[in-house]
Amino acid sequence: MSLLPLFVLYAVLLSVALGRAGVRSATTATTPAASTPGAKPQRVLIIGATGDTGRQLVTQALDRGLAVTALVRDPSRLRLEHPQLTIVQGDVLDEAAIAAVMRGQDAVLCALGHKRFFYPTRILSDGTRNILRAMGTHDVPRLVCETALGLGDSAGRMGLYYTLFVIPVILPWYFWDKTRQERLIASSGVDWVIVRPAALTDDAARGRVRHGLHIGGLLLTARISRADVAGFMLDQLESDTYLRQAPGLSW
Repeated sequence: MSLLPLFVLYAVLLSVALGRAGVRSATTATTPAASTPGAKPQRVLIIGATGDTGRQLVTQALDRGLAVTALVRDPSRLRLEHPQLTIVQGDVLDEAAIAAVMRGQDAVLCALGHKRFFYPTRILSDGTRNILRAMGTHDVPRLVCETALGLGDSAGRMGLYYTLFVIPVILPWYFWDKTRQERLIASSGVDWVIVRPAALTDDAARGRVRHGLHIGGLLLTARISRADVAGFMLDQLESDTYLRQAPGLSW
């Protein structure tokens, strides 16, 4: 008996489960989304600053004139100097370190990730829990967090290659932790925006992206550059359009 039908069934059931476990924007927005801009932040904390999206966030935030604090485990991986940039060595899993660096911030940008794909971890959710606690302690109002298409009401919208291979074979534990991360954010008291990008590329920013609650598709793999993801995330610091929602993002 071929194992292929069983594997396809597993992949489909996993996609359904991730859809049920992740945030569903239509039911989690606790206040109507507004079209008027929010207060402009001056000081932002970036988590995951040494990752590919994180580096884009740091560079673009500085270009926009923001004062940036980057919490990193290894400062040597962020080879950037700027008068408005403060690099702090620390671990997102260290609650005291997060609390210390959160003081005086206006907003948090989270592009937290890791490479531990092949066994269960709670790095994303435990780190996000620490972030949210510190935000509450220091009255930091807004969190913009990168997760991924394929969760909640975007389940299955990464295309067949991701739905039937990448997520069920390579990233199942990673995506389960992302569902926990999203639920923690959605149940928090902060003003949050969860950004769900399509498959990430290192291409230059195009500056024009598709965004909303029905991005991606069932067949073809949708894509977006990390540079465009960073730009969109920074836009959410001042916009209430997707307040307490989880828009998808693609070209």
